Amino acid sequence: MLNIDQLEIAGPGTSAHAGDGRSSFRRILVPVRWPGESGPALAVAARVCGMTGGALRLVHVRTCDPPLPIAGRFYLETPGEAAAALEEALLMAWACGGPRATTVVVDARHGDVAVAIARQAAAWPADLIVLARLPRPAITRLVLGSVPDQVMRKASCPVLAVPPRPCDAAASCLRLRAAICASCQLAVRPSA
Repeated sequence: MLNIDQLEIAGPGTSAHAGDGRSSFRRILVPVRWPGESGPALAVAARVCGMTGGALRLVHVRTCDPPLPIAGRFYLETPGEAAAALEEALLMAWACGGPRATTVVVDARHGDVAVAIARQAAAWPADLIVLARLPRPAITRLVLGSVPDQVMRKASCPVLAVPPRPCDAAASCLRLRAAICASCQLAVRPSA
């Protein structure tokens, strides 16, 4: 059962209430591919962290091709691009509630992204993984699979897959800087 407004959050392997009546989801990991794609997941994770006094860990997985005997590994993005993606995601999370947050860049092969996310969640250790689930045709998901499905199978903690919204709530919070975003009902600190 997930009822954020009453702070009653339960999942496999967790209790509904900690000893002080607060949620047991205090360490939340959010995989970030590109901040625009992860906006809904960041908004939900920031809201839960804000209510529980928890901390976020934003993880960006840099993918590479398998190593070649002559050239070594080829990464599709530079470390600077990965850091920029995490920085933008961090600003989005802060705009949607301002929880404490850390960032990390992890390198993995193309097929091992879910394993890298699950390992990072176990190493931190995360109480919950919140990730965005992008719309894909069923045949594509069946043939190729999807990272959220693989993370759900491999993670040792509960996983919350957030579907996309009609409007990108986290981006509208950043654009409008309103007291409360009308689309997601998240409290946002007004800009000074």
